[in-house]
Amino acid sequence: MPTKLTVLSNGSLRVEGEDIELVDAQGQPYGLGGRQRISICRCGLSKQKPFCDGSHKGHFEHDATAFDLPAPKPAV
Repeated sequence: MPTKLTVLSNGSLRVEGEDIELVDAQGQPYGLGGRQRISICRCGLSKQKPFCDGSHKGHFEHDATAFDLPAPKPAV
């Protein structure tokens, strides 16, 4: 199963896959305990950042609807 990221309405970014690796800014991996699904905080309120702890409930609104990005600008 390829890694799948789902933007949840009014909530987190769900990451699902058989071999998820999440690293910090220094490249050090987070210990995920073999999980095949994690949720990443998008609201900034979680006490467990970068992971979602549900703190967004009632404090974060975003209707997750897919759209196409414009083509990237050519490199100079």
